[in-house]
Amino acid sequence: MAKVTLYNQEGASVGELVLDAALFDVKPNPALIHEALVAQHANGRQVLAHTKDRSEVAGTGKKPWKQKGTGKARHGSRRSPIWVGGGITFGPRSDRNFSVKLNKAAKRKALAMVLTDKVVSEKFVAIESMVLPEAKTKVFVNVLKKLPAAGKRTLVVLETANTAAARAARNIPRVTTLPAHSLNIGDLLAHEFVIVSKEAIDTITKTFKRS
Repeated sequence: MAKVTLYNQEGASVGELVLDAALFDVKPNPALIHEALVAQHANGRQVLAHTKDRSEVAGTGKKPWKQKGTGKARHGSRRSPIWVGGGITFGPRSDRNFSVKLNKAAKRKALAMVLTDKVVSEKFVAIESMVLPEAKTKVFVNVLKKLPAAGKRTLVVLETANTAAARAARNIPRVTTLPAHSLNIGDLLAHEFVIVSKEAIDTITKTFKRS
């Protein structure tokens, strides 16, 4: 059974919070975590570079000169890759597919492993709520200063409706906000600490736990 200290916005401990063992008390498998991270990066990759082959470049279809009698080498098109302005051979194409298939159960398992590691290493900070009186960066900074993750690279996981906190955190260096239902292994590994509201923990459990 996994337990973490529950804090309020003043940084004071208000008790302990019991976390679901299916997500927060899982035996780690580094190979699966690596596989899930590689898959996420590969599937999010944008294919931008694109070169035109001989069928796509602009140019005449006329034969440059007759086949025989000129003393020159034979050529059939000015769009040939060996001509200046011709098509490109084996260049990067926009139809390349870098996607990596990983089943949903494996993704959820890898996410649970990383969440477990955050809890075990005491870098998972649970907070009663993240309710700001106004969507101001200064207000958000004051809340973060009172929590154990102050000054560290931190991922703040919020309930979906908490747009005020997300807006207030935009300009804070080393701090990223994320809706609970969008939690992913890449963002978790990219940040040292994770601050999660109690409501967001419930959302994470409902979204990613499978019996």
